[in-house]
Amino acid sequence: MTKMEILGYFAALVIGLSLGLIGGGGSILTVPVLVYLIGLNPVISTAYSLFIVGLTSLVGSYKFYRKGLVSLRTAVVFGLPSIVAVYTTRRYIVPAIPENLFTVGELVITKGVLLMLLFASLMVFASISMIKKKKDSGLMEENANDVTNENSDTPHQEPKFNYGGILAEGAVVGTLTGLVGAGGGFLIIPALVLFSKLDMKLAVGTSLLIIAVKSQFGFVGDVFNYEIDWIFLAIFSAISIVGIFIGSFLSTKVPADKLKTSFGWFVLLMGVYILVKELFFA
Repeated sequence: MTKMEILGYFAALVIGLSLGLIGGGGSILTVPVLVYLIGLNPVISTAYSLFIVGLTSLVGSYKFYRKGLVSLRTAVVFGLPSIVAVYTTRRYIVPAIPENLFTVGELVITKGVLLMLLFASLMVFASISMIKKKKDSGLMEENANDVTNENSDTPHQEPKFNYGGILAEGAVVGTLTGLVGAGGGFLIIPALVLFSKLDMKLAVGTSLLIIAVKSQFGFVGDVFNYEIDWIFLAIFSAISIVGIFIGSFLSTKVPADKLKTSFGWFVLLMGVYILVKELFFA
């Protein structure tokens, strides 16, 4: 095992730690870790990321479900188009993308480069919503996996669906998840608040369940197309889950808001680094 691979497994722990500490965001590092530290190609990395993100999100959603902070009805309405979109994208669309797309000067845009550029752009957008402060109106931060107030006894209102909006958003998020292998929580949370009228805590818990289910369905699409290293996936995922429990324990002792802002800046730098690397140093 090389030093970079050892660092990659350590990063798996960091991914879990961030999920446990701030309730989200860590999974967006999964693809860069798999590509740049473990040394996998971008296409298989997005496939493995779906499995890892799905499993860790499922663990996270269970904590919210126990506290009654998951709307199963909303998860079904949003999740169905998302599941269809992510499965279709991974099963048919990603394999159909040509290996070499086009050339700009000396730069060759391959399928792998395209996926990494899309992923880096997602990182930049997600980081901005992690960095910016929550609005007084109660509309959200991005990733809004804000667990700091999850123990509140305030009653939660029943969802009121804007079916057109939520079905369309579900399909868009599912397609995006299928392309880049990330959960898309920074898109799901606002959609649940705006189109389902959920309060923030319910939106956070429900989004984790949606991410878990749609990510695993997307991964099923990959099983038909690629040879899967199950042992590696099991080890990497187990390390991440250990990190979640450690982070959850530490979350009561560390201010989550400051951590989320700092982590947002780190994700922003990583996103810019990937854009520069893939465009100029690939």
